[in-house]
Amino acid sequence: MRAMLALALLAAFLVALLVSWLLLTPAGRRIALDRPNERSLHAQPVPRTGGIAIAAGIAAACALVGPGLPVTLGAAAALALVSFMDDIVGLPTPVRFAVHLAAAAAVLAFELGYSEPVLFTLFLLAIAWTANLYNFMDGSDGLAGGMAMFGFGAYAVAAQLSGAEPLAALCAAIATASAAFLVFNFHPARLFMGDVGSVPLGFLAGALGVWGWSRGCWPIWFPLLVFAPFVCDATLTLLRRLLRRERVWQAHREHYYQRLVRMGFGHRGTAFIEYAAMAACAVAALLARREPSTVQAAVLAGAAAALIAIAVWVDLRWARYLRASGGVAR
Repeated sequence: MRAMLALALLAAFLVALLVSWLLLTPAGRRIALDRPNERSLHAQPVPRTGGIAIAAGIAAACALVGPGLPVTLGAAAALALVSFMDDIVGLPTPVRFAVHLAAAAAVLAFELGYSEPVLFTLFLLAIAWTANLYNFMDGSDGLAGGMAMFGFGAYAVAAQLSGAEPLAALCAAIATASAAFLVFNFHPARLFMGDVGSVPLGFLAGALGVWGWSRGCWPIWFPLLVFAPFVCDATLTLLRRLLRRERVWQAHREHYYQRLVRMGFGHRGTAFIEYAAMAACAVAALLARREPSTVQAAVLAGAAAALIAIAVWVDLRWARYLRASGGVAR
């Protein structure tokens, strides 16, 4: 089994690498280009189809070890298809969100069998939110791919330690395919993930997080801490924009990671800062998952305090940056 899993992960990496390369050929580049606008952090058109490569890598792994959690994978595939259409022609926000909710409902009803209305509704909204927040956070070179590598890698370790081998294999395949995509996405990025990649990855982060909790692989807080760098940035930014009565569904450049890039840390420096936070959260979650409740609470409090401190630090630097630039941010 271990030899087959190793072969599956190698296949995931190589297939994702090959498909990424094909998407950068002249024919592949014509599928969908992300053209710079006033809210972009890049200056040149870049293909936004990298999610296809990640999906191909995951599919290659599943072909060797079996498609565990078929409803979840089917829902993620449906989301990828709809998101690909959005990348190509654009879809109305209500349509996209309705599909996110339908995919989450399918997983909760058929994969997990939840029927209690309150719990069902909470998980439904949580999974739909993770699909969207991951998309919001996919705006800097190497960021979303790195979060997938660290986040699903932590899922894979925890699942394996708990004896949930199908879940561990799937999460390891997602992390490995994402690592192959990073070869082309780390700064300077030649390939973007696009909605076809970010939305299904966010969906899987939420859906597999609930699945692992329901099977006793980890506590309910585990997925939140593992993906805390994304969860905190997206949630705090949303709340800040709501307080300013801005149109939160519109694209913008106000996320903390975007401010880091704009203040001079650049894509590469921002990625390294975020990777450090991702690794720290993943390790803390893995170490605390089986500890007494008091230790778990202390770890969660410490992680929350550290992430809030980083957010405050970025806010203070941003305020100084705006004063120094005369209130005009680049």
